[in-house]
Amino acid sequence: MSPSVIEFRSVTKRYPDGTTAVDDFTYTIPARTTTVLVGSSGSGKTTVLRMINRMIDATEGQILIDGVDVANLDKVKLRRSIGYVLQAAGLLPHRKVIDNVATVPVLNGVPKAKARADALDLLDKVGLDRALAERYPRQLSGGQQQRVGVARALASDPNILLMDEPFGAVDPIVRADLQAELRRLQRELGKTIVFVTHDIDEAFALADQVVIFRKGGVIAQAGSPADILASPADDFVASFVGADSGKRRFRLENRGGHDILVDSSGRAAGVLVEADES
Repeated sequence: MSPSVIEFRSVTKRYPDGTTAVDDFTYTIPARTTTVLVGSSGSGKTTVLRMINRMIDATEGQILIDGVDVANLDKVKLRRSIGYVLQAAGLLPHRKVIDNVATVPVLNGVPKAKARADALDLLDKVGLDRALAERYPRQLSGGQQQRVGVARALASDPNILLMDEPFGAVDPIVRADLQAELRRLQRELGKTIVFVTHDIDEAFALADQVVIFRKGGVIAQAGSPADILASPADDFVASFVGADSGKRRFRLENRGGHDILVDSSGRAAGVLVEADES
């Protein structure tokens, strides 16, 4: 399958009570990139993500995948063609890990034996021991459950992977581990990933491009992490990314013969190395 481009054209989501969650949103998500939607609670970022697979339907405008309006597609087929990872993994508690991963392929008509064999390969891919295949979700740690969630989302080999704050419920060490795993998978698989978070550090760690939302699904700024840090669009963006507080400003100091990156408070933040050492 060819990589997928997602295009939003003047998309609005208005609820029956009159609340506008997203207002006239226009944006194109390139293929084979990780695009992170970031903003405070209620900014519309999750609504934007869920309109891609029609968990939520737009009130106005169009969402196109490779030029095809999703409003014209069967909801069930659309959702089975797109990987979806939730914060709490969303695993079926009464099914073993291997059967959780094999769920969508089996629904799509893949013979159960093949789907289960492919599921074992996917456990390898996401860094899980195959011995976990016969366990139930309750027997796994939070981080392991999230890896199973990613494996399940990849099981039908989708072009698009939607991730709704998937690492928000695990501790910081596991979270950093999962972020590194996602970067590795993206280098290997080249999916079109749309990732939602409220954490700007997570956004910058994962994204090829970041979309920062104001309330109502309005784009405050979009671009690469480097571009946003170098030139925040306004005071709101500068405050949101921490540029105005100085926490992202570093200087070089030589300490003990080594070049050290020091933050605005004088605390060591890292060691400067040559490019081929990174």
